Amino acid sequence: MKVFKFGGTSVGSPENMRSVMNIITDGEPKIVVLSAMSGTTNTLVEISDFLYKDLKNDARRVISELKDKYIKVVEELYESEEYKAKGLDIIDTHFAKLYEQTEGEFGATMEQVILAQGELISTALVTFLLNENGHKAELLPSLEFMRINADKQADLKEIKSRIKPVLEVTKSEIYITQGFICRNIYDDIDNLQRGGSDYTATLIGAAIDAEEVQIWTDIDGFHNNDPRFVEKTTRIDNLLFSEAAELAYFGAKILHPLTILPAQEANISVRLKNTMDPSATGTLISNKKTTSGLKAVAAKDGITAIKIRSDRMLMAYGFLRAVFGVFEKYKTSIDMITTSEVAVSLSIDNDKYIDNILEELEEFGDTEVDKNQTIVCVVGDMASEEKVFAKNIFDALEGIPVRMISYGGSQHNVSILIPEKYKKATLQKLSDNLF
Repeated sequence: MKVFKFGGTSVGSPENMRSVMNIITDGEPKIVVLSAMSGTTNTLVEISDFLYKDLKNDARRVISELKDKYIKVVEELYESEEYKAKGLDIIDTHFAKLYEQTEGEFGATMEQVILAQGELISTALVTFLLNENGHKAELLPSLEFMRINADKQADLKEIKSRIKPVLEVTKSEIYITQGFICRNIYDDIDNLQRGGSDYTATLIGAAIDAEEVQIWTDIDGFHNNDPRFVEKTTRIDNLLFSEAAELAYFGAKILHPLTILPAQEANISVRLKNTMDPSATGTLISNKKTTSGLKAVAAKDGITAIKIRSDRMLMAYGFLRAVFGVFEKYKTSIDMITTSEVAVSLSIDNDKYIDNILEELEEFGDTEVDKNQTIVCVVGDMASEEKVFAKNIFDALEGIPVRMISYGGSQHNVSILIPEKYKKATLQKLSDNLF
């Protein structure tokens, strides 16, 4: 069995939903993971924000506007009056749930309940579409098996134990399930954070030992650079899991960073496909090495660089451990790090606790902070390119003010920190020099 995942754009209109139906009805058994219709989650976040601020009338207004949009979707999506009625019943049910949240005080789990409605609606609508067109399809409610632990990490062991009995009870050719949403250790509705539908797909793939996981989006796989900023990019046909993970983490928007790990550990290949061009081969991600050399460049914005300089660091042990302890205390992960005898520079992508962190770092030495930085990541098989890759990269960076460089932690990644305003020029220069 394969696992297919379709994002919000792929189910963003009745026309696109029919395209998804045509893709998944190929006679092969599969589990299909769906996101909410494009734009819905943002609107649900807006509703939640209004309720948090106790602006209930504003929340009700936005709920009403969103419901009107869904009623139009139902009218366009189905041909028969029977299924139009079923679709409208689903809309009424889930929007009644949204209106229910506008009564009383804003509770701790209210936002998660609100956000869950998008996926619950889209999966029901697509299941009805399949049934109306004579296809055997069943809803596979992810809230019955998708679990996170006390650290809000996916609990794969628990997911495995819960999904298999559900599949054994409901025999079907096609299962439709929700991405993103789950339950936590208190059995409350929760989620895998934004972009978590990709993660849902590979978790399910690992849980059922799937033949392959396919992530369907509106582009035809990973490209060797960001086509939004660089001209004449090309699709990458094959990537190693380690290479794809680097690209996803360092800014390639096509894939959620957490997606790779469950598939990699279960040795299940992941294929990226284009909903708008189903015949395109896309990008295959696996443990099988097929090509060498540099593969791609990606960029991650919103980075803050911090430099700590201290003579106490000279020939001292335990200094870095103490510095890292500050970031651990505030649950702030570090992207890049470079050191000298008396200084350490590092970067973070979450500055929520930056003031607290800097206050504690002052105990170790002088600190400098540079905001609005970008990490540019060059990914590929550095070992096979060791004689030329460094020269080509540094030649490309001529004229670009480089804040940090990190290489050696991985044989698949060279990371370069630059001011954000030089991002486009850097991506284009690297593309011209490396590809």
